[in-house]
Amino acid sequence: MRAMLCSRAGGIMVVIDGTNLTLEHVQEVARGGAQVRLAAEARARMLARRQGIEARLAAGEVIYGVNTGFGRMADVVIPPESLTQLQLNLLRSHACGVGAPFPREVVRAMLLLRANVLASGYAGVRPEVVEKLLELLNAGVHPLVPCQGSVGASGDLAPLAHLALVLVGEGFAEFRGEVLPGDEALRKAGIEPLVLAPKEGLALINGTQAMAAVGTLALLEAEKLCAAADVVAAMTVDALEGTDVAFIEEIHKARPHPGQMASAGNLFALLAGSQIRESHRSCSRVQDAYSLRCTPQVHGACRDALRHLREKLAVEINSATDNPMVLADGRVVSGGNFHGAALAAAFDYAAIALTDVASISERRAARLLTPEQSGLPAFLVAKPGLNSGFMMAQVTAAALVSECKTLAHPAAVDSIPTSAGREDHVSMGTWAARKLAMIVENLRFVLAVEFLEAAQGIELRRPLRSSKALEKALATLREQVPFLAEDRFLHADILKAAAVLGELHPERLLTASV
Repeated sequence: MRAMLCSRAGGIMVVIDGTNLTLEHVQEVARGGAQVRLAAEARARMLARRQGIEARLAAGEVIYGVNTGFGRMADVVIPPESLTQLQLNLLRSHACGVGAPFPREVVRAMLLLRANVLASGYAGVRPEVVEKLLELLNAGVHPLVPCQGSVGASGDLAPLAHLALVLVGEGFAEFRGEVLPGDEALRKAGIEPLVLAPKEGLALINGTQAMAAVGTLALLEAEKLCAAADVVAAMTVDALEGTDVAFIEEIHKARPHPGQMASAGNLFALLAGSQIRESHRSCSRVQDAYSLRCTPQVHGACRDALRHLREKLAVEINSATDNPMVLADGRVVSGGNFHGAALAAAFDYAAIALTDVASISERRAARLLTPEQSGLPAFLVAKPGLNSGFMMAQVTAAALVSECKTLAHPAAVDSIPTSAGREDHVSMGTWAARKLAMIVENLRFVLAVEFLEAAQGIELRRPLRSSKALEKALATLREQVPFLAEDRFLHADILKAAAVLGELHPERLLTASV
């Protein structure tokens, strides 16, 4: 059976088997509250691999992390009577994260991703471990997981230890809006604590599931914003009486980067039929500023970066990231699949590309406010001077873009040795994911500012109207935010505009306008 969405009474069920989870499944569980269960064949596979671990222990074999210490202490053999305590000690000692807790949706994604990785069987744990993770998830018991403390090398050790502690009745969890000690949260949810068997503590924390959870949810939001950015940019082009010639297909076929072609196609289609565009088709202006003319190139580069990240995450969420790994032939071997380099570099790439989208958006927004460049009233408001209009909204956008530029500094190049030099090269992938998520949120507000200004600019061109698609986008905004006739509390307008961005998908707008 493949990981899949199944209908069930009252909602959706995701079935996991360790190999076929999708990013959309993650969203359904993390944000949509879908329930999850373990596929029967995955359970059988896990049982078979577990028997291999137990047979080697019975034969007196020394296996890293099962009957040895960890990291620098890998050469210390632990006696059989202490193996359960070893695993519990591991969770307790590694749960040393700090900082604000991850949002609930990230924790839900972490629970799902860790369960899916263990379902592959490579970790050699009992099926009960996965089923207990899914019990937490399905019951809405969300461990409190501090966001700082992972270097993304032996996996996300500290975050995953905080996640796993609740399974054994320790740590803290949020349940029905209340933060409780782990044992109390389990008791209220009617869940029995897990008693760890050899290797299971290590298996619960060795992997990239914190960075993958943060990165997956950030990517899904970034993809929506990238689509909305084309719509907002098209509105700005029209409000500034820009040309659509720069977006014709032949230009972009001559440089056929997939993202660039998609963005140019959106811009050209969105502007089609605009009265504003037709009103200046014979004007003397030869070409527009780069922030208008080069929008497909910048937005397209971001689309390609996000596509690359999607490909990496699609592999990662169905990959075995444990160490040691139990192979199909029963061998137990050590490797380095827990290292987050593959994700860290992709997160950094996406962060840089998204920052460029924020940067060009802010430049377009700045042009809208400048009469010499826009041909519109200063700051897009009547009686400028008495009214400041969108003056400070653009300053907010500028501040956010500057934050993005700092956050876009690559994390993947910043290794730092840990564990007495045994773990001497790390990925910083979790920090890369967290920075990416921050940039996505900043971009949301930068685009919201441009959206507000572009809508205002189009209405200041009345009685001329924009295209049907862009007028639909404007009307969607106006359901929440009225035209700015005089100064008012703009913070609320920006929040409302940011919330509407998710509805600005070019294909939907174009279809609705036919």
